[in-house]
Amino acid sequence: MKALLPLTRTIDAINTWLGKYLAWLILGAVIVSAVNATVRKVFDTSSNAWLELQWVLFSIVFLLCSPWTLLANEHIRIDIVNQMLPKRVRDWIDVVGHAFFLLPLTIVLIVTSVPFFLVSYGQDEQSLNAGGLPQWPSKGLIMVAFGLMFIQGISELIKRIAIMRGLMDDPHAAQKSSLELEAEEIIEAMAKH
Repeated sequence: MKALLPLTRTIDAINTWLGKYLAWLILGAVIVSAVNATVRKVFDTSSNAWLELQWVLFSIVFLLCSPWTLLANEHIRIDIVNQMLPKRVRDWIDVVGHAFFLLPLTIVLIVTSVPFFLVSYGQDEQSLNAGGLPQWPSKGLIMVAFGLMFIQGISELIKRIAIMRGLMDDPHAAQKSSLELEAEEIIEAMAKH
């Protein structure tokens, strides 16, 4: 297990780098949206390509930043229930969840998205909307995103087992849940008034 930890650092570095840089595409989507709305109102003209570009940019962020979200331990879970469980139980839930749910799901989505992309690419599939964007690049994002999620899932599984065996410290041990952070913000806001 110890020999696999350098692999996890490489996977984590790749997904962190991608997440930090691709998150900026949200700003791009906001700018495209604002410019498109302004042009539509001021000049009474628009393009379907600009409308579709907004959802493509958002899709890139949503799909390709998801592994970074998993790495940061910010993925969806029921925090109230999770925090009531002992650490050992939470670790086992993560191991079982990654091994029997996350990883098989990513494999299914990779396997099914490859032909989905190849058919679209082979046909040079275009948007059904006049002046829209090609569809195959967006469909290619699916297999790339789930490929990245698969390797991040492997990384998380290796790290969780290493933590359970005492080979490394839990990087999220001191991390507060989003519920705790939100409660603290509400209390601070109430204290100011």
